[in-house]
Amino acid sequence: MRLLRHVFAPSARRLFPKQTLDTIAEAIKASERGHRGEVMFAVEADLALPLLWQGATARQRAEHAFAHLRTWDTRENNGVLIYLLLADHAIEIVADRGVQAKVPAAQWREVCRRMQELLQAGQGEAAALAGIAAVSELLAEHYPPIAGEQDEDELPNRPRLL
Repeated sequence: MRLLRHVFAPSARRLFPKQTLDTIAEAIKASERGHRGEVMFAVEADLALPLLWQGATARQRAEHAFAHLRTWDTRENNGVLIYLLLADHAIEIVADRGVQAKVPAAQWREVCRRMQELLQAGQGEAAALAGIAAVSELLAEHYPPIAGEQDEDELPNRPRLL
């Protein structure tokens, strides 16, 4: 069954066209003005056959993307990746160790649940924006801006289609 879902996976480019990617990038940029964290967003339509045979999970792929995209490469270890695997209808959030120590897993699961509801309704852009807003809210709580300091944008804001 999983193999068929991946063979017939929806197109990431169709669900997230250029205009939607632009909107998501702007939302990330705007959200990062309210905290010192770094938010990244990545979408993978399906997995290659070797990964399916190996039984790769969405979580494993999200962790791979986290490393591949260098989401961990921030001064305060406060990068967060929102990852979607469309074929598995999976949403994963991977946080760097600084954030992970401060935000309980239950809060990340709640963000994923809210995003999942919107994705199931066919609202990819709304799901992405809701996820970014929720992650940014958590980052603002634990990494608020420091008055008088200019926060450096350490990671790209542009969503990645993997």
